[in-house]
Amino acid sequence: MENPISHTDSAQDVLHFWLGDGLERGWSSDARDKLWFGGGAEIDAQIKERFGALVERAVDGGLVEWEDHIHTRLALVLLLDQFTRNVYRGQARAFAGDARAQQLSLQAHSSGMDAGLTTVGALFLTMPLMHAEDLALQVECVRRIQRLHDTCLPELQPRLANNLAFAREHHDIVARFGRFPYRNATLGRVSTAAEEEFLKDGPRYGQ
Repeated sequence: MENPISHTDSAQDVLHFWLGDGLERGWSSDARDKLWFGGGAEIDAQIKERFGALVERAVDGGLVEWEDHIHTRLALVLLLDQFTRNVYRGQARAFAGDARAQQLSLQAHSSGMDAGLTTVGALFLTMPLMHAEDLALQVECVRRIQRLHDTCLPELQPRLANNLAFAREHHDIVARFGRFPYRNATLGRVSTAAEEEFLKDGPRYGQ
């Protein structure tokens, strides 16, 4: 059995890399939009080198011990929902952690386990629902981010307003198509005529 301290240290590495001081301050004090939403070969390579082995373990069902506490659970969600998209960019495996991440998010919220998270932590715990090709989860995502927006510090509301707009757009795409058409090629799915039209100039959000 691995030393549980090493689990904590690894989870803290994930959290600090992705969120900086956000779990202490409410939101990260340095600019992180490029890391969070920009992607690119350099960031992908950095995440794969530092965290690729942990991502593999998480996607394969490991790191169960990380589920027990909210901060290690958040780190696990980041591995499953965010880092997968960097490590496996352009591959179907980029989405292999989504179902588990969604369950971890839902369970944390329903149990009240997420109550101790700051705004940025709560946002990224909710992100798996924004990635879900499931309308009920999209509705839940919009509801949660609306609540975050309405209850966060006033200075954070513009940031949450942007995330809320993105959540609503994700919701609308799934409401219209039942899935994200821009994943079709990667997942080997055939696009409908309506999806083909959407893909010409419709919004895209990474993968």
